[in-house]
This record gives sequence, C-alpha cells and structure tokens, in this order.
Amino acid sequence: MRRRQHVALLVETSNSYARGLLEGVISYVREHESWSIYLPEQRRGEQPPAWLDRWRGDGIIARIENAEIAAAVERMGLPVVDVSAARTLPAVPWVETDDVAIAQAAFDHLAERGFRRLAFCGEPRFNWSNWRAEHFERIAKQAGCEVWSYPSRGRAGRTVSWNQEHTDLSAWVRRLPRPVGIMACYDIKGQQLLDVCRNLDIAVPEQVAVIGVDNDHLICELCMPPLSSVIPNTHRTGYLAAELLDQLMSGKPVAQITHLIPPWGILTRRSTETWAIEDRDVAAALRFIREYACDGIHVGQVLREVPLSRRVLESRFVRLLGRTPHEEITRVKIERVKQLLRETDLPLKAIAQRTGFSSEDYLSVAFKRVDGRAPSEFRARCHQARPPVEPTSTSREEGSPPP
Repeated sequence: MRRRQHVALLVETSNSYARGLLEGVISYVREHESWSIYLPEQRRGEQPPAWLDRWRGDGIIARIENAEIAAAVERMGLPVVDVSAARTLPAVPWVETDDVAIAQAAFDHLAERGFRRLAFCGEPRFNWSNWRAEHFERIAKQAGCEVWSYPSRGRAGRTVSWNQEHTDLSAWVRRLPRPVGIMACYDIKGQQLLDVCRNLDIAVPEQVAVIGVDNDHLICELCMPPLSSVIPNTHRTGYLAAELLDQLMSGKPVAQITHLIPPWGILTRRSTETWAIEDRDVAAALRFIREYACDGIHVGQVLREVPLSRRVLESRFVRLLGRTPHEEITRVKIERVKQLLRETDLPLKAIAQRTGFSSEDYLSVAFKRVDGRAPSEFRARCHQARPPVEPTSTSREEGSPPP
C-alpha cells in the first residue's frame, strides 16, 4: 500500500486567482492521489509559516513571491513547483498564466469594438503586469494603433497611498484621447479606473472602455458599470502544478521548466459593451448584428437597417474593422457557440439551432474554419479544465501540521 504523500500549499486564499489554483490542485488529488494537504492561512507575499522549517513533508506547491519564501523553500530540499510570476527560484518547475495570450485576448476584445486608441494601466512592482504591458503595447503598435501606458517605469520602486494613486490616475485618464480602450493589468486596477472615470464624470464605456484580468466575480460585479475581464485558466494551472509535483515526488524528471497556460476567454460586461466607431451607419449595423446574429440573419437584412449599398457597407466595415459584415455575423455566432460549448452540455445540433446555423455540419465547418479545431475538440479541452462544483473530500488541515 503506497504511503500517503504530505504536501504543503503555500498559496493564499485571499483572491480568486489563487483560489482557482487551489481548485485545480484539488481536482488532481481527487483524480489521482490521496495527499495530506497543509494549507496555512496567509496573505499574498507573507512570510513563510513558522512550522515550515520543522515540517517533514514530501513536496511543496508555492507562490514564491519574495526572498524569504524562496529561502525557506530551498532549505527544505524537497520537490517544489512554483506558481508565482516573481521567479525568485528560476531553476524549479514553474506554472503560470500565458501573459502573451492574455494581452492578445484583451487587445482583440477592444479592437473588435473598433478602438484604435488603446492604453495599458499596470502595477510595475509585479512581473506579470510588466509582461502584460510589454506584450499589449507591442501587439497594439504592430496593429497600427496608438497606445499609452501608465505608470511609467520610474514608478516601479515607489509605494504610494491610494489618495496619491487616485490623483495620478485621474491626471493620466484626463490626458488620454477619447474614445479609448484600456487594459487594466488585473481587476483591482480596473475597479480603480472605473472609480476614477465616475469621479471625473467620464462616460463608460462610450468614452473610456475598461477590461481587467482574473474575472474575480465579486470585484467585477461590484464595479459600476460591471467590469469585463479576461478569464485565466487557473484550474488548469493548479492541476498541472499538482501533476508536476507528483512526478517529482515519484522520482521522475520534469523535462520542461516553464509551463504557460493560456486564458479561457473573456467575460464581457458593461464596461466594454460599446463600439468606438464614429461612422454611425457602421455602428448601427454592428448593434443589429450583435443583437440578431444568432437568429440566422444575413447581410441583406443588415442593409435594411442602414441607408447604404452592400458595396459601400462592406468597404466601410473592412476599413474600420478589417472584416466584412458577413464575417462579423459569423464571428458573433461562433463566439456564442464557444460560450455554449464551454458552459453547457447541449448537443451540437441544439447549439446549431440556438446560434443560427442551418445544420450541425455547417456549424462544424464554420467553427473549424475560424478556430482551427472541431467543436468537439474545443469542448473537450474546456471540460478538461472545468472547475469542480461539488465539495471535495480531500484531507486538508489549517495552520501547523500535527507533530
């Protein structure tokens, strides 16, 4: 009978991202191994728990956020997997979000809404924020967009009060041209931006559209208006971290140090429900398409809503959006298909009926042309990473382990 492994999870429970990691670990343990798990109550970046130096365990999954935690983990000499972007122990296996994919998703979301003026609002004390800023700026410039960034690199070593931060953010937002789409490095920064816009009486999303990262439900829904957000695949991240630790504890080598997990997608809320398009006819056409695409409409019906010929409408669409009205109808329908594949177990025939496709086969062809995968492949990938909803029976103890 195999001895039960003892694993410490040095991961805070104070935010949705970290809790998502823990859910992924729980799923792996439920499916593969029965670990005794020690989860101390701690805040992000807090000092390592006092019991860690005398703990006789088998492995650690940690958010190694500072030198103190790094030193304590190193002293243990145990198998360890890092799930922090700080990279204070670069030689250990590392599982993190793919910040290139996150920046790309946020850019695509804003660009699809017609924003050609873009901005990034970050926290330079965090690696992941700086990486997202770098990639977002690069992607935006390559697409020919204007892009502004906050804060400057010179703020990286500074700690400022919220009052000062609010003053600086207000000054920065005032200077931005409008309309502008802003990617906030995470949801908390997005919430701050929306507070600033409300205080400055700036219309959101018509003048300033904001998208965050993490999809922290409470933060996003408490914002006014509710905040759109990139959804990181934290469940898959935690699951893979547990899988790698299990390999290490079994004496198997881990060939790859870095494992970057792309996001699930984006949950659109009111903070980005707009189109930054001055052409009123194109904007009206987009509103009609977004509302009725899944009813099976065609371009001829769109033309009844705007006083333009098909040739002129297509020319304006391509110039402003880079795609035709027909391609926009298909894009909106495919996005709805993806949502139903992710969130429901409806058969493909039912999804085709709900999204305006004439048949299951036609849906499959259109989906593969856009996404490169069959709908069944997309669903399998999503369901593999779907967080559990039922309570876990995994052994868990708070604070110090027993002697």
